[in-house]
Amino acid sequence: MKSKQEIIEEMQQVAEQMRLDDIEENPDIENEFFDCDCCGQYKCLAGSIQYGRYRLCNDCVLLAETSFALNKIKDVQELIDAMEDNRLEGMCEFLKQEEQRELN
Repeated sequence: MKSKQEIIEEMQQVAEQMRLDDIEENPDIENEFFDCDCCGQYKCLAGSIQYGRYRLCNDCVLLAETSFALNKIKDVQELIDAMEDNRLEGMCEFLKQEEQRELN
């Protein structure tokens, strides 16, 4: 049986390879971005995956796949729910920055 560390390292390699494969297939993808449904950040499309109705950035794919491998979550919805506070924090920060920009 693999250790937790081995599983994490293996998933990091898999996620990075997916990102590199996407870039090799379509070099322009490095300039394509989207709002990740999990972390809420504006991220590069390379290495992202569509899980049902959610698109996750490469970092969140790594988080999801590692969580699946370690039996921490059963589906992506659990991860989306767990990350809700992070998304809200990000939105609040964005709104504060916009407000500051308008005042200046």
